[in-house]
Amino acid sequence: MPFNKLHVPHDLPAETCRAINAQLHESLVETCGVSAQDDFSLVCRYAAGDMMLHPTFLGERDPARTVVIEIALLAGRTDEQKEALYKDVRRRLRAIGFKPENSIVFLVENTPIDWSFSEAGSVKTALGL
Repeated sequence: MPFNKLHVPHDLPAETCRAINAQLHESLVETCGVSAQDDFSLVCRYAAGDMMLHPTFLGERDPARTVVIEIALLAGRTDEQKEALYKDVRRRLRAIGFKPENSIVFLVENTPIDWSFSEAGSVKTALGL
């Protein structure tokens, strides 16, 4: 059950944000075995000048146009699945007209005890894991 945070420039159109998230979700389903129903995302906008990163670290990018894709998900994916995800996400970004070099993707892994969706408590407790 991933939760995606898209850190995007303030002026990036909402339609583009939705397209990025849709492609990200499909990639997670295909490469990491995520359930198609586990689609949670939050768009966090930043003002011009608020993205501070080296413009050439491990590739050229435009800091003012860069999208940071933060994915929190349950641990357990292999390195191969993660590499496939990164490659597939960038392929999909290119396909929707977004420059993949202006993206940074990172994962934050956790366990069922780290999630809660209701008064039942953690996912671990709610599902009896």
